[in-house]
This record gives sequence, C-alpha cells and structure tokens, in this order.
Amino acid sequence: MRSTMGPSRSLRGQYRRLVDTAAAVAAVLFMWPMGTAAQIFVGTAPNGGSLVLSNFQSVQAPALLLPSLAASPAVPPTGPGDPAAVLSLPAKAERFRPMVDGIASAVEVSPHLIHAVISIESNYDARAVSPRGAQGLMQLMPATARRFGLADPFVERDNVYAGARYLKWLLDYFSGDLELALAGYNAGEQAVVRAGRKIPQYPETQAYVRRVIANLKHAGIHTGETTALGN
Repeated sequence: MRSTMGPSRSLRGQYRRLVDTAAAVAAVLFMWPMGTAAQIFVGTAPNGGSLVLSNFQSVQAPALLLPSLAASPAVPPTGPGDPAAVLSLPAKAERFRPMVDGIASAVEVSPHLIHAVISIESNYDARAVSPRGAQGLMQLMPATARRFGLADPFVERDNVYAGARYLKWLLDYFSGDLELALAGYNAGEQAVVRAGRKIPQYPETQAYVRRVIANLKHAGIHTGETTALGN
C-alpha cells in the first residue's frame, strides 16, 4: 500500500529537476557578462538526465526559460554612411575597427555587416571555439577555413579576412539576398539550396538571421544597404 506520508517518488523527481534547473540558471546568471541582452533557452539531453541551456533556440533547448537579461540601450537613428553608426560599437569592438574597416574595403563587404556577424558569432572573443568546432572571431569551421585559405583561425586579421570573403561569396551566390547569405553562413549554403533557396527550417539558423539583422538595425543600418562598400 502506498504510504500517505511524504511526497511521492514522481513528485520528488519533479522537485529535484526544479532544484537542478534553478541551480543551473543561477550558475549561468552568475557567469553571464553584465549588460548582455541574450535570452536563455532550456531543454533536456537525449538521455533525459541532464539539462541543456543555450543562448539560442535549438532542438536540444527549445523552450524559452528567460527573456532578454538586459534591455538593449536605445540608439538614435542614423543615415547611410553616418559615422555615428560605427561609433555605436561596444567598447571591446573598438580595437578591431581599423582592421575590420580595412578588410571590408578590400573585400567590398560592409564593415557593419562584419561587425554584426562577429558580435553574434564570438562576441569579439578571438579564442572562441564552439561545441561544433567553429573557431575564432568569425567562428569558421575547419573546412570553411581551408576553403578560404585560412591557416590559423586564431590569427585575428586572417580569421576576419576569411570570414569576410565567405560573406562576400555568399552574397554573390545568393544574388545579394542578405538573409539567405546569413542563413548560408550559419547552416552552409547547401542547406539553403536544399530548402529551395529559402532560410532552412532550423530554429538555430532562423534565430541567427534575426539576430544579425537586429544588430544591423540597432546600428541604424537598413539591411538593403549593407552590401554597399563603406556603408
């Protein structure tokens, strides 16, 4: 006969998972950089025993646990080519601005687009390595790095140059369609082709495109202008 004293095994399991979730979230919040405007998504690992926390939605972490941790500061609107759009870069990005400007001019891709991609990909951490093996400021996979002649992904200038060339190639391949180019950068151009030259139905890729576009709009850049040299 089931005892009426104390919680059932099922309730104890739910309570334990709740405690584990709270502890994991507390750890994430403790380590999260102040001022970060990311969201937190949660899910369970395939074995059902561990939690998966992510700053973007995916199959492993489909549920929104916490909304944006910090509201993005308001930025006054700027016009095409307005230097104020570049001046809105975060402080940690300032040291990369001359390098990015030079590469953008050489490759003929907007520096704003390069900065928007770096911000989402690595948050300006030149030593960043993703769980899937993407490396450096622009988070290039080894095969993509080799394709664009990148020998050492942790050399900042070389990484950004290869990533900018890949962005330029994607923009040309998709006839200037920025959203498809960004989807290709995240999921690979063949995934976009297989999806009928549309953004693939991958939650991560769809969220990635939205975030980069939002970064550009936050800087006062109209997405139709991002491929123009110097805008």
